[in-house]
Amino acid sequence: MSEDTTTEQNFFKSTVLGHPSGLFVLFFTEMWERFSFYGMRVLLIQFLTMTILSDNPGWGWSAENAGALYGTYAMLLYITPIFGGIIADKYIGYRWAVVVGAIIMTLGHAAMALDTPMMLYIGLGLLVAGTGFFKPNMTSILSEMYKKFPEKKDGAYTIFYMGVNAGAFFGMMLCGYLAEKIGWHWGFGLAGVFMLLGTLQFWLAKPLFGNIGEVPTKEKKLAVATANAASNNEDDKPNPFTLVDYILIAITTTIGLLYAINDPLSKIAQINLFPFSYGSLDGPSIAILVALVAFIFLIVSRLSRYTKIIRDRMIAVIIFAFFTIFFWMSFEQGASSLVIFARDNVDRALEGSALTAFNIVNTLLTIVPLIIISWVLLLLGKQTWAKIPGSNIVLAICFLGVWAVAIWMLYKEYTAESSEITVSWFSILNSFFIITFASVVSKVWDSKYNPPAAVKYGLGLIVMAIGFGLLAYGSHGVAEGVKVSMIWLILAYLFHTLGELCLSPVGLSYVSKLVPARMIAFMFGMWYLAIAVGNKLAAVIGGQIENITNQYSLSTFFLIFTVVPIVAGLLVMLLNPFMKKLMHGVK
Repeated sequence: MSEDTTTEQNFFKSTVLGHPSGLFVLFFTEMWERFSFYGMRVLLIQFLTMTILSDNPGWGWSAENAGALYGTYAMLLYITPIFGGIIADKYIGYRWAVVVGAIIMTLGHAAMALDTPMMLYIGLGLLVAGTGFFKPNMTSILSEMYKKFPEKKDGAYTIFYMGVNAGAFFGMMLCGYLAEKIGWHWGFGLAGVFMLLGTLQFWLAKPLFGNIGEVPTKEKKLAVATANAASNNEDDKPNPFTLVDYILIAITTTIGLLYAINDPLSKIAQINLFPFSYGSLDGPSIAILVALVAFIFLIVSRLSRYTKIIRDRMIAVIIFAFFTIFFWMSFEQGASSLVIFARDNVDRALEGSALTAFNIVNTLLTIVPLIIISWVLLLLGKQTWAKIPGSNIVLAICFLGVWAVAIWMLYKEYTAESSEITVSWFSILNSFFIITFASVVSKVWDSKYNPPAAVKYGLGLIVMAIGFGLLAYGSHGVAEGVKVSMIWLILAYLFHTLGELCLSPVGLSYVSKLVPARMIAFMFGMWYLAIAVGNKLAAVIGGQIENITNQYSLSTFFLIFTVVPIVAGLLVMLLNPFMKKLMHGVK
């Protein structure tokens, strides 16, 4: 019997809720990483734009400058995992990549907790590099774990992504509360503490995983190459990269990265990496046009070398990726303009019965998920205590810490005569709504009402746009200095989440269905590039909230994210017959 087979059989002997215990180690590792990531993310724009003279002073940046920095950071978060995945595949293995990434991210959070400009930039750089190692390789470990048990994979991914949303939920709630009520460095610091503890519990759980996710051996690499070769057919013949392809990739990558870095550099430090112009076009515009032309030539050149069916299916993926840009350009306002809107334009003050009602809701939102996750932790401990006691002890310390901060937060709110809801509280609604509605949406897609991919895409864009339409309506005609009801923002997050549930899971699923196995990595790279561009556009346009509001109105700003996604959604739905032809029977 092979070592792999023995490992897999042993791995499935210890189960929690019908799945191997190792899945829940991954669950908690991802949870603490998302806790730290979203805990920092919800604070960054707020900290950068908060006035220097406030009770909890920030840096007093304009929304435009803060958006430029955040946009480049968010964009790079989706590009570095392409390289981190390659390094793990070829050299260090998934487990080491996760540990290396987590350590780098811990250092990044520690740097940001120092609240100095230099350490902020260093911290963001470390977070980008660490995410590159961590993000792709957690799911790679999960995929390898279930490669002989495909029928259990859907359930495993559902559980895993509950960990993602649980981490995001508690990270934004607790880091946000500490940062806004006590001081920014407390929020940034808490994120780093749980990143460190999450890394430690994963490392101490090594005995549970056997050789899953270890450094790839020559035999394994050869077996993968043989399997890929055997899966090729006449419609899937190799299409190796030419020298021209590599040159075009180098040109587009270099210009794209320089453009992303130049945006905050030119606005914040007045250093322009493209100090030239031609007519009405400035240097950055010329550079991005050159990169776009090179990129289009690269794509057309490569597609022309595939057989018709493969070429058509890859065109379908590219069309879906294009519309993905418009979705994330709007959806990711939750990290930039909606944070500023919640802080400056939403009435968050509560007292009397309204405060009592909010405290009851907030207590249920906090305590019920904590009880459920703590119960899962106890189940995991019962199954694995003999094998990984150290990991269980670290997890217990983590949860005692979360319970302590949560109880302290609730106590402070219950004993206050009046209170102001934290800005970060609204950001937790996305995670809460995902956990609440994900299974309902999934059941609809599994029923006879399951629409085609293009229709799901269109619905996702249009439903998400309705959320911005509600914000445009709620803020219409509001005089300067007057704040709008928080119900508009809560409803907006509800529709944004429903739109995400329609669109987000569809994309990656269709990449895996439409693209041959040997091209999956390349097309996933293309997909994440589209998301990266969407994130950058989101922050750049979101950074204009102050300028557009001053020149036109706040309602006009939100109408941008209402009209554009609706037009994009209707267009992709109209393309459904054409997309069906391109997909050649893939459903």
